[in-house]
Amino acid sequence: MKQRFFRSLADLRFAITILLIIASFSIIGTVIEQDQSIETYKLNYPITNQVFGFLSWDIILKFGLDHIYKTWWFIACIILFGVSLLTCTILQQLPGLKISRRCQFFRTAQQFQRLKISTKLKEYNFQKFLFKIKETQYSIFQQKNIIYAYKGLIGRIAPIIVHFSMILILIGTVIGAVNGFKAQEIVPKTETFHIQNILSNGQFTSIPKVSTRMNDFWITYTKQTTINQFYSDISILNIEGNEIERKTIFVNSPARYRGINYYQTDWNLIGLRIKDEHSQLLQYPLINLGNSQNKIWITWIPDNLELKQGIILLTDNLQGYCSIYNEFGQFLGNLEINETFNNNFPITLVDILSSTGLQIKTDPGIPLIYTGFFFLMISTLISYITYSQIWVIKDNKKMFIGGNTNRATFDFEIEFFKLLKV
Repeated sequence: MKQRFFRSLADLRFAITILLIIASFSIIGTVIEQDQSIETYKLNYPITNQVFGFLSWDIILKFGLDHIYKTWWFIACIILFGVSLLTCTILQQLPGLKISRRCQFFRTAQQFQRLKISTKLKEYNFQKFLFKIKETQYSIFQQKNIIYAYKGLIGRIAPIIVHFSMILILIGTVIGAVNGFKAQEIVPKTETFHIQNILSNGQFTSIPKVSTRMNDFWITYTKQTTINQFYSDISILNIEGNEIERKTIFVNSPARYRGINYYQTDWNLIGLRIKDEHSQLLQYPLINLGNSQNKIWITWIPDNLELKQGIILLTDNLQGYCSIYNEFGQFLGNLEINETFNNNFPITLVDILSSTGLQIKTDPGIPLIYTGFFFLMISTLISYITYSQIWVIKDNKKMFIGGNTNRATFDFEIEFFKLLKV
């Protein structure tokens, strides 16, 4: 019973079935947004107008379709697929490799009939043929007038390395799913923050207690005044508040500290610092009226306590200036940093306060996944090495010669006929 059970696990059809199930769940995880808020699913998958006639937000949450890659059943499928690969390696691949290393002598002429290529020669120099095989880098085994030769045995290792690499990738995937996390933080410039706004995490995730300071944030622009890149200068602090590591990050260039990755994802303007006619420093909040692509911030500065009269300040960049309008929407001019506006009441623009959006992630399975893909590339190169075998039986004045190969049959035939040339 045990042997039958493990043979079923190692069966190719079983492995393909599990792989198709994993692929199907992955497709669902690609179609349905993952790790979003409940409000997002209620908006996009309402009960009254179900997607595909059956898919609504309550179904998504009930079956865990909002976090497929962290559900127990998806992880169980991955583990089952890994066990199938491991069983196949132990029960089939390793014994096949041992058989390939053995001397497989042919002792009768009838055995040559099942080979891909074979022939019978008369009056052929047995020693000369043996020497030509040696020249073509074959490993030769001889028992009197019987010869067995092979080369490219390393090519037989490729399937084992493929299984080993896939098992590493699967282990890394499971570790990342149960131990990783993803957080999003919007941090004003010069502020210190801890990891708090967790978007997704695994069952065994431990959120690191790391303090980070946002030293500075700035944006570079092209000649056409479009955004070229935005940067954040961050410092990792110890428990005493002292800096232990510092790096400037930008899009596609994250900071890394003890397995934690800090990615630059977004930015925002949060306020203006204004100095009034009495040299009093005031701070006014900015409200974003645009969208993710066209951002526009606006604020209202009254000139009296009744808040009915004043000016509107509007900006859409971090280049150090804003536009001024009156309460009727008439344009009054532009105001740069450290410049004073003298219309009805003087104000000086001191600073534009900004914040940066950071995505903080950790995935402890990444090293295993990268290692698995490295071995997968190695196995691809090794698989190009052809495993070829040649058998020879000398019977009186006749000599039976045959060969077999696992790939590149045409090249092997050319090599075989070259060996037969006098």
